[in-house]
Amino acid sequence: MSTRVLSIGLHPRTLDYSKLPGIDEASFTARIQAGNAALREAGFDAVSCLIDPDPDLAEAAVREELKGGDFGLAMIGAGVRMLPEHTVLFERIVNVLTEAVPGIRLCFNTSPESTIDALRRWIEP
Repeated sequence: MSTRVLSIGLHPRTLDYSKLPGIDEASFTARIQAGNAALREAGFDAVSCLIDPDPDLAEAAVREELKGGDFGLAMIGAGVRMLPEHTVLFERIVNVLTEAVPGIRLCFNTSPESTIDALRRWIEP
């Protein structure tokens, strides 16, 4: 299996921060950037795919990223999975991934800081 990872999460500009006490766009963006840097430092070949909550736009963005390489693992962020209003978005992302990359493994984080642990459950860099 390829160890290339597609890391999918909601773009920080699309979140409703009134539902996320203590978090704002700048701090969340910084956490994502720090998480991506930690992935690189840990040796993971990860591509970040920040998506819009609109399922059509998100599906198009994921399909475009998938054209760029052979991915063996996709990490789908908590914002996509855990908010009830994103159920259709989550379904669409899962179905796009499994259709476009048969055999791809999926993993899930709980925050940008837990991404490395999620990836290590399936691969080592």
